[in-house]
Amino acid sequence: MKSITKHLLSICASILFVSQAMGQGNNYNQDYTKYDGLALTPPMGWNSWNKFACNIDEKLIKEIADDFVKSGMKDAGYTYINLDDCWHGDRDSLGFIHPDPKRFPSGMKALADYVHSKGLKIGVYSDAGSQTCGGRPGSRGYEFQDAMMYAKWGVDYLKYDWCNTDGLKAEGAYKTITAALKKAGRPIVLSICEWGNDKPWIWGPKVGHLWRTTGDIYNCFDCVEDHGTWKSLGVMQILDKQAGLRQYAGPGHWNDPDMLEVGNGMAVNEDRAHFAMWAMIAAPLIAGNDLRSMSQQTIDILTNKDVIAVNQDSLGIQGYQYSVKDKLETWFKPLMNGEWAVCFLNRNSNPQTINFDWNQQGLTDTLSKRTIDVKAGDYNMRNLWTKKNAGNTKKSLKAIVPAHDVLMFRLTRK
Repeated sequence: MKSITKHLLSICASILFVSQAMGQGNNYNQDYTKYDGLALTPPMGWNSWNKFACNIDEKLIKEIADDFVKSGMKDAGYTYINLDDCWHGDRDSLGFIHPDPKRFPSGMKALADYVHSKGLKIGVYSDAGSQTCGGRPGSRGYEFQDAMMYAKWGVDYLKYDWCNTDGLKAEGAYKTITAALKKAGRPIVLSICEWGNDKPWIWGPKVGHLWRTTGDIYNCFDCVEDHGTWKSLGVMQILDKQAGLRQYAGPGHWNDPDMLEVGNGMAVNEDRAHFAMWAMIAAPLIAGNDLRSMSQQTIDILTNKDVIAVNQDSLGIQGYQYSVKDKLETWFKPLMNGEWAVCFLNRNSNPQTINFDWNQQGLTDTLSKRTIDVKAGDYNMRNLWTKKNAGNTKKSLKAIVPAHDVLMFRLTRK
């Protein structure tokens, strides 16, 4: 009898061990897909890097959040306050990351609570490598711990960079961090920032919500800044590199040509052209200027709700270049309800004349299969910068586009 009992106990113990092992094995099954239902239109917000680089602290972020509301940015649709590099302090004895105690003495949870109290969301930055680009602790080997901390703090957005990633493959590294975010249990927008080197538009739509398509932007309309081992690109150089990528963009997955330089020193007309083209290509609208000292002209550009509506159109189709002649480019973007946005971009240093015949052939977007068909009825035209009606498509459009500037219209069926 004792031997039978002992045998039964041995069997039960074996079953328990197997069940525990299987359960433990199941815990290692990772979900390498992003949170669905986020960033259904291009994210709108602010990021600290373009203006402040590593010079950030909780006082600055709180002031930016305050001015988000005061300036009208929040009312215009901007949502995220994103800390870029250099917020990091050290890891504790268990490996968990903490903010720099001198710069963020109240802690990241308190800062997130402050931003949330304004009706806004907060983002942080990390890196897939051992160190961030600014030399702070990267997430390599600590992905799940970092994701747990972000969830604990109440983070809503993560920009994940690609410095110091020796030996890593981008797709695998970003799958690891998105699995960690999923495991942490808080829906967080993942911004893939590996500069377009490994074609993230191919694998990124399942892993993240947006992906950088180029290296860093530079506060210049049409130039390149050479750093020796790498280069920053002007606004027009960044724009050119978006060619051939529009089929990968859509609700929940966006091409990211980097953050806005509006208000950081370019001429007003160049800022206007920059903002208009980012709206046309359905780019994330992440401001990068000092919101506390904006000129009224900068505010007017960043909060132009008519232009923002083009960017935020729920159809989610990235605009395309229809034609270019003598550095005068014509761009179209299909919108909901059969409407269209059209933008004439003058890259010349001299004004250029438009004489555009709406009856010409070829006004069909081969990607969306949508057509501007003036023979079926004319469209009313609204100038999105003057906010005035600009006639209709019965007659050819004749106008002058100033140097380094745009004319931008919304076409609505009469």
